[in-house]
Amino acid sequence: MASLNPYLIFNGNCEEAFNFYKSVFGGAFHTISKFNEMPGPDLSPADGNKIMHIALPIGDKDILMGSDCGPGMEHVATGDNMSISISTYSEEETRNIFDGLAAGGNITMPLEKTFWSPLFGMVKDKFSVNWMISYDTGEAS
Repeated sequence: MASLNPYLIFNGNCEEAFNFYKSVFGGAFHTISKFNEMPGPDLSPADGNKIMHIALPIGDKDILMGSDCGPGMEHVATGDNMSISISTYSEEETRNIFDGLAAGGNITMPLEKTFWSPLFGMVKDKFSVNWMISYDTGEAS
C-alpha cells in the first residue's frame, strides 16, 4: 500500500525547524544530508551547509521530510493552504504535542472537545507550519 509523507521546504532554517520537531515528537532522524554532500560544483559554505534532505519518523509508519531551498532556487513563501494533521492516542500525548508545537507559535484553535473528538486543536508553529492535533479514541463518534 502507498504511504503519504509530508515534505516541508524552508528558506535556510530547515535544520532548526526539524530539531524543533524532533523535540516535540522524539525519535531520531532517518536521514540528514546537506547540499555540500552531493556531487557537483563547489558551493559557498552558506549554501553547502543547508539541508538537502531530512527525514524524521513520527509514530510507527509516518515520516516528516524536508529540505531547504536548493542553491539557485527562489525562496518559498509559506502559505495557509495546508495543515499537517496528527492523530494521537491519549490525552497526555495530545496535550504534549499541542503544547510543544505551540511553543513560540500561535494557537489558532485551543484544544477543546468537538463533536468528532474529545480533544482537537490547531496551531501555527514558529516556522509558520499549520498543524491540526486530534485525540483519536478509536471509538465511532
